[in-house]
Amino acid sequence: MIQLIKRIIFAWRYRRAVKEAVSLSAVTGRRYFVILFAGKLKVIPKQAIRMLVATHYFKKGITVQEIEKRALFVTK
Repeated sequence: MIQLIKRIIFAWRYRRAVKEAVSLSAVTGRRYFVILFAGKLKVIPKQAIRMLVATHYFKKGITVQEIEKRALFVTK
C-alpha cells in the first residue's frame, strides 16, 4: 500500500515536471531535461547542464550525452 502511494506521488510530480519543461521549452526555445537530481525531479535546461559538466559538478568523465540518455524526459 505504501509503495502504491509513493508511485502515485512520483507519477504526479513527474507529470508536473514534464508539463513545466514543455511550457518552458515553448517559451524559450531551449531544450530542457527532467532528471533526478539529488533525489528530486528537476527541470534543467541543456545549457545549464553543459555549465555544470564544465565546472566538474558531476563525476569525472561524464558527458552531456550520457546525462541526456539517463534523463527521464527530454523536450524536442
